Amino acid sequence: MASHFSGVLQLTDLDDFITPSQECVKPVKVEKKQGKSVAKIQIEDDGSYVQVNKDGGRQKLEKAKITLNDCLACSGCITSAESVLITQQSHEELFKVLHSNKVSETQQKMVVVSLSPQSRASLAAHCGLSSSEAGRRLTAFFKGLGVHHVFDTGFSRTFSLLESQREFVERYKRREQDKKALPMLTSACPGWICYAEKTHGEFILPYISTTRSPQQMMGSLVKQYFAQQKGLNPQQIYHVAVMPCFDKKLEASRSDFYINKDETREVDCVITSGEVEKMLEEENVSLKDLQPSAPDSLFSSVCGEEFLSHAGSGSGGYLHHVFTFAAKQLFGEEVTELTYKTLRNKDFQEVILEKDGVVLLSFALAYGFRNIQNLVQKLKKGKSPYHFVEVMACPSGCLNGGGQVKPSSGQNPKDLLMKVEELYKAEHPLLPEEDPHIAELYQSWLHCVGEERVKELLHTQYHTVEKMTNGLTMKW
Repeated sequence: MASHFSGVLQLTDLDDFITPSQECVKPVKVEKKQGKSVAKIQIEDDGSYVQVNKDGGRQKLEKAKITLNDCLACSGCITSAESVLITQQSHEELFKVLHSNKVSETQQKMVVVSLSPQSRASLAAHCGLSSSEAGRRLTAFFKGLGVHHVFDTGFSRTFSLLESQREFVERYKRREQDKKALPMLTSACPGWICYAEKTHGEFILPYISTTRSPQQMMGSLVKQYFAQQKGLNPQQIYHVAVMPCFDKKLEASRSDFYINKDETREVDCVITSGEVEKMLEEENVSLKDLQPSAPDSLFSSVCGEEFLSHAGSGSGGYLHHVFTFAAKQLFGEEVTELTYKTLRNKDFQEVILEKDGVVLLSFALAYGFRNIQNLVQKLKKGKSPYHFVEVMACPSGCLNGGGQVKPSSGQNPKDLLMKVEELYKAEHPLLPEEDPHIAELYQSWLHCVGEERVKELLHTQYHTVEKMTNGLTMKW
């Protein structure tokens, strides 16, 4: 089986890639206390686990099941989790939940779908629609299947942009005291985060923004705020995110995004744009034949919403919005148009704010593994000139994610990507600061929960993954 995950998880010396056909084995010796006695767990020659009691008695143990959390917390293979991901996070699983809702009144779950702008653009290009039109027809499609609410992650991305702006300004002001406050590196790409945690650990992690990605910001909104508004326990909501890449399945599976007290994930299932295409095919439905329907609002007082767009790159526009905000807040400069300068290649560009010959702000985009590697090496040598870098694992960013709809027979991939970019950028952008609903949420939801709780809801943390001897390719 070919891996669908981004190349940054499989390249160079990560020691992360084995095919799912190989076995995942953890060659460790475990001691288990039983009252005052101690039972030892040992691995037999045939690979089985046996518990040896103090009195010499032996008991063969059941084979351990490896969860996605185990895979994320291990420096071994990441892609062997793919077979698990396909069963736990797939459109088939969504169909199961929808079917269960129809046959059981006692175990019903409220099904919520969050739709990303990149996926909308990909499916729009495939179906010959505008991005917003595709979004409205997808809303109708999901509701026809039994989904209760369809939200736009453009809304949660507004939260991510605002928090990123504030975080950057705070970091900039303490840059003299904290040498790792800058450059601030974006955190919305899970492929990049996995690479950073596994290869560079404590060296690189302090540079990475703690702001949640739009997917996990929406996870917090749906399972915390929306559930509260509906009078539901978070467990009663099944939250599905439609995303442009498979790496987002890994992000949803992180233990940091699991609500322990309610025993539920913030995002239960991630399906890609390509998987939505499969759903349409399996249901024998054409988007063009559906009557459009407006996406839902998180606010009970609002009947329907329009899909949101933001200026800047197709990966969320982080550089654009943080740059314009910082220029005004820190230097009183109104920047209405950014000039991107291409350096090594189209996936490495920089934007400079200069005044009287002095560089005030130096920002960059770094997409794809090679540019990420060069960025990290410059940081290690103390030669990075940047205050902020928008980092994405995929070349050309999120619009070119591995989960996007593939080119049809005879279609040039570059032409398809250009069409997706065109549709994405055709949407009318909204400034994050001008969204009245965001201001309302900050006031009504976040103002009264306390600073620490706000950090939990809108920010996250990262973990160094210790390297261990790669015994995964051996037969124990």
